[in-house]
Amino acid sequence: MKKTVSFSKRSKNIFFHILTNCNLKCRHCYINKEQHGSQTLPLEIVCRWLDAFTGGDADANLVLLGGEPTLHPDLADIVKAAKDKGYSSVTIDTNGYLFNDIIHKVTPREVDYFSFSLDGPTADENDRIRGRGSFATCVAGIEAARKKGFNTSLIYTVSSGNLKGLEGMVPLVKKLSIDRFFIQVIGLRGKSAGSKAGDGEHDIQQVTDQEWMHIIPHVAEQIADDGIAVTYPKVYLGPEESFACAGKVADNCFIFPNGRVYRCPLCEDFPVHGLVFEDNVLKKMPPINENDLFQLNIPEGCVMNKIIQPDNIVYDRDGRPKFKIACCLLKEEVYRLS
Repeated sequence: MKKTVSFSKRSKNIFFHILTNCNLKCRHCYINKEQHGSQTLPLEIVCRWLDAFTGGDADANLVLLGGEPTLHPDLADIVKAAKDKGYSSVTIDTNGYLFNDIIHKVTPREVDYFSFSLDGPTADENDRIRGRGSFATCVAGIEAARKKGFNTSLIYTVSSGNLKGLEGMVPLVKKLSIDRFFIQVIGLRGKSAGSKAGDGEHDIQQVTDQEWMHIIPHVAEQIADDGIAVTYPKVYLGPEESFACAGKVADNCFIFPNGRVYRCPLCEDFPVHGLVFEDNVLKKMPPINENDLFQLNIPEGCVMNKIIQPDNIVYDRDGRPKFKIACCLLKEEVYRLS
């Protein structure tokens, strides 16, 4: 069964980059230290910032990211603090190296998911994008996490560099006993923003609308047939579907070490953040910021998509867009009915 996940104000989703350092140099990495900062936030600051998003009627879900979050020496204490503060769920996004013996310092009651990343079904395909040895290490990390009783999810970021390998993930996801599988579309942020077609090793491009619509749903259904929940961005809206911006109708925050807090991930390469931590107090930014852009209505759908990655919009002979680009946070879920 497939359904579009509606935006909701009943929950807050907090994506917290507690550092930007990483041991890998993935070719599509969206981290931009000029815009995001290069520091590792100390435990005390992380805990104070976490307080800004608790309370109220909405449940708060926390995703801890980097860089590579398991490089943070106090990650286990951050997890425990988040649970003590009432966060409904805590997920750790990791490249699989699981530094600082993290899976032995936290429990499955404290971490709802370890979310791993692979970008190819084999070492050859994955390591071209993520770095030599990363496939084997990630697979070993998944197996170690499963052995300790943790729920695991897996992220695959689709680009021109690995689209052909996506179908090969079907047997691998089943073999690894993954609980959830996420297919992501590469955003033109960070390293991929500087990638150009034919640019050798840096040639990591978005796939075409036809490739996305014909391949991604098909693979998602194959994986869901094995009882694994699959989520992927909707990307393209049909003619009868209306555009909705998560920045206006949902509660998502993307926090970076320099204090910037964005509502939209497409904005993260630019100083247009709507919120900021100053002296550990969360404050609204003055106009013009991303919140002002969210108010604009255009035939192409997402305003930020039109600004930073307009090449994924197709127009007819009269100059009208053939389809709208959905908010990047609008997801499709595919799962098997029991």
